[in-house]
Amino acid sequence: MSSSKSRRVIMVPVQSKMARAGTGMSMIAVAKAAQVSPATIVRFERGEELKPRTVEAIQRAYEMAGVEFLEGEAPGLKMHVQGASKRRALR
Repeated sequence: MSSSKSRRVIMVPVQSKMARAGTGMSMIAVAKAAQVSPATIVRFERGEELKPRTVEAIQRAYEMAGVEFLEGEAPGLKMHVQGASKRRALR
């Protein structure tokens, strides 16, 4: 996000799948980082509605791993690799 006044992008299920693939994190690793059960990750990625605070916890786990969520015609994300200047955008 370019400024503190930017609107926070709320992650959608397809972005969770993309973030897991991009980070190489397993559902178990994401669940542990977000302090939710692996079944919660499965339910979210299937498109089931979760409490907003649960989605935020999952999103924060990905953001801590270097994921930036993007919005637009097709929701996407950027991977910020630590220790490297390259960024990879997925859409």
